[in-house]
Formats: sequence, C-alpha cells, structure tokens
Amino acid sequence: MELSPTAWRLCRHGVLLFFLGLVNGALVQAFANPRMGLSAHMAGVQNGLSLLVFGLLWPHISFAARVERWAAVAGIASMWAIWIALLLAAIFGTSGATPIAGAGFAGAAWQEGIVTVLLYGGSVVLLAAVGFVLRAMGSGPARRP
Repeated sequence: MELSPTAWRLCRHGVLLFFLGLVNGALVQAFANPRMGLSAHMAGVQNGLSLLVFGLLWPHISFAARVERWAAVAGIASMWAIWIALLLAAIFGTSGATPIAGAGFAGAAWQEGIVTVLLYGGSVVLLAAVGFVLRAMGSGPARRP
C-alpha cells in the first residue's frame, strides 16, 4: 500500500509521539508529580498510536479537498497539544485542569493557564478532527484508481 504525503505525515508524527511517550515513561519518577507523569506517558503512547492508525486508514477515506488537510493538521496538532499539556502538568505540578491526577499539587497561575489552554484546546480540536474523519468514513471506502 502506497501512502499519500498526508498519510505519511500522520504516520511519522505518530511514531515520533509514540517514541517520546515511551521515553516519558522511563522518566516518570523524575517529575514533580509522578502520577501526572504516568498520565503523560500513557497519553503520548496512545496519541502516537492513534496518529499511526489515522495515517494507515487515511488512504481509505474519502474527504472533501478542503476538509482533508484541516482534519490532518487538526489531528496532529491536537494530539501533540494534549501530550505536551500533560507533560507540562507533570513538570509544573499543576492540578487545575486535571484535578484527579493532580490532586495535592498546585502550580503558579501562568503554569495552570498554559496547561489548561493546551489541554482543553487540544481536546476540542481533536473532537472536531475525529468528527470530520467519522463523517468522511460514513460514505464508505475511498475509490482509488
């Protein structure tokens, strides 16, 4: 199966995020909040695998031309934003956006703000990107010459 440049980009980002998620896992005990470090590790691995699956699935989905690029960029950006938010939460020891894993910790207001914007923003954009993928998949497999 030959991958389009967009599919290849999704796969490349997926493998890189998966790798960094694994490295993150090796460093869990070094974070200000190790429990949040574990959350970041799991998110990195999971988000990397999700991008890899999207990349492998991409050639079989029929998108409108404008939607395809937006869905790919949004998927990549949102997966990275979520992982970076959780990684920063582990480093800073924030808890505003993650009260369960961050219980007992509190960061400075600017740290809480950065984590909140990245985590909530990434989550909203990811929902939109997955919605576009689901909608495109509803029409059945792409017909390729």
